[in-house]
Amino acid sequence: MKLFDSEIKIMEVLWAEGDCTAKHISDQLKQQIGWNMNTTYTVIKRLIGKGVIERREPNFVCHALLGKSEAQQAEVGELTDRMFDGAADKLFASLLSAKKLSADEIQRLKEMIDKL
Repeated sequence: MKLFDSEIKIMEVLWAEGDCTAKHISDQLKQQIGWNMNTTYTVIKRLIGKGVIERREPNFVCHALLGKSEAQQAEVGELTDRMFDGAADKLFASLLSAKKLSADEIQRLKEMIDKL
């Protein structure tokens, strides 16, 4: 499931705070990025249509049906397929060359690889 940047903004509020009203999401995004209520509600309705969140009554409470880790895995999978011909090692090499890693980060990566 492809989430657009605007949809991720809504999901970030739900992932951080759990179930909350559409009004609360709207208030948060107005404060964070200047969205008006209509924009927020339009994106929420799009996410409901995609089956990513559900609306609960009373008070138009939004509940995430997609976890953050699931969304991250889907995005990484799509990126790997689209930009690296499906090769995870190419993605990994690109990530490593893009940023200097600390000794702790390198050690954690080694431990992850050993577990695989």
